[in-house]
Amino acid sequence: MLDEAATKPHERLGAHLAEDMNAVNDLIRTRMASKHAPRIPEVTAHLVEAGGKRLRPMLTLASARMCGYEGPYHVHLAATVEFIHTATLLHDDVVDESAQRRGRPTANLLWDNKSSVLVGDYLFSRAFQLMTETGSIDVLRILSNASATIAEGEVLQLTAAQDLATDEAIYLQVVRGKTAALFSAATEVGGVIADADEAQTQALYDYGDALGISFQIVDDLLDYWGGDATGKNIGDDFRERKLTLPVIKAVAKADTEERAFWTRTIEKGRQQDGDLDHALELLNKHNALEETRQEALAWAEKAKTAMALLPEGDIRQMLTDIADYVVARVN
Repeated sequence: MLDEAATKPHERLGAHLAEDMNAVNDLIRTRMASKHAPRIPEVTAHLVEAGGKRLRPMLTLASARMCGYEGPYHVHLAATVEFIHTATLLHDDVVDESAQRRGRPTANLLWDNKSSVLVGDYLFSRAFQLMTETGSIDVLRILSNASATIAEGEVLQLTAAQDLATDEAIYLQVVRGKTAALFSAATEVGGVIADADEAQTQALYDYGDALGISFQIVDDLLDYWGGDATGKNIGDDFRERKLTLPVIKAVAKADTEERAFWTRTIEKGRQQDGDLDHALELLNKHNALEETRQEALAWAEKAKTAMALLPEGDIRQMLTDIADYVVARVN
């Protein structure tokens, strides 16, 4: 069977949900079309069809199916989640002035910033059209709140990313905004559309929230603890002056000389040869990488604990395995 041949839990889940995922992909292609502006499907297709795990829409489908849903609207919601995610990626690449995404040139590089921003706006609008078709005011509330939280998190990151006063609470708020909000909305709406009870819907939210936080902490950790096998270039966040959890932990323990180093390299951006090596020395000196790793593992455990409240079966096991998989690269 397909799901036995697949070794990674998200691949097994994808195989298990193959029919639903095909319907989601068909709906995405239909709704990203534009009669009057052919650039919209060109830009969207470049990103949507560039690969990626499609984890967020799978979480919606899985949550609905696990809670016994048999109607058609989980497909609409999964497509909605993917449209919101794609819109944020288009906007992020403009904000970050990125040149590459998923191993390919970014849309803003191939076209221009204006096209990326406006097509992102179009996809947000398409997402809201899709979610209204479910007829559920709760679905509208959850996904519109998530969209606002994502935007808020991105704006907060603009001011917090290079400010040494940023602490772990602010970091968590940024992560909940830029990453976890869409994970938790993706899982929660699956339960809502399936008319799951309040405890199960809350458990789905808690799973998505913890999974998203763990996912982002691992991503930030691998910037200092990566290598060829992880697909990360060590030090990208440092060079881009992003104040992520490992550095926040090191800054909290820094003496006067060390704090001056972080002020020069992160706040003022005056970096020179050897600074990355020194940053890594300080991170190791204060055990910041290991403490960050332990936090990622703790959030993954929270995700698994939440999943224990949901109906037993293959999907629950695969979602539990995904929580382990997210932290496998640092475990």
